[in-house]
Amino acid sequence: MNNLYETILSRRSVKSFTSEQVSRELLDQVIEAGRYAPTGMNAMAPIFIAVQDPEVIAKLSRMNAAVMGMDGDPFYGAPTVILVLSNRDRSTWLEDGSLAMGNLQLAAHALGLGSCWIHRCFQMFESEEGKALLKEWGVEGNYAGVGCCILGYQKDAPKPRIARREGQVFHIG
Repeated sequence: MNNLYETILSRRSVKSFTSEQVSRELLDQVIEAGRYAPTGMNAMAPIFIAVQDPEVIAKLSRMNAAVMGMDGDPFYGAPTVILVLSNRDRSTWLEDGSLAMGNLQLAAHALGLGSCWIHRCFQMFESEEGKALLKEWGVEGNYAGVGCCILGYQKDAPKPRIARREGQVFHIG
């Protein structure tokens, strides 16, 4: 079995992290993999906002939790968050950003990091608070949130992979 195939089959969502920060070198490698995800007409619609400032992560976590009406930390204490937004002027903005999120997670796993896709990024950056953050960070354009990729070193081993559900594959011809 080749390394990519093994990476795909062995990746898990990680929700338990150590406090050790991800190095800039590894972070840049993960982001580069996201940048190489396929996009409609090669428009490269997604953008990536890497956040390692604990105060900003705490603010983003509160914003994400508020969408669900909860108080917990939906980022599970991860020391790094990569926000993926995509240019909604492109008809494939959501697909492009989703493929980028997948590449981020696969690259993280291949590099020995844990990751998890945290939803509600769209709602976070549709809010006035989210729009103000983008402006503060110098992000201009018609961007919509696709996902929050939490990233770090896993503390606990993820649960074993469960067997795939029957009836998911249909062969025609």
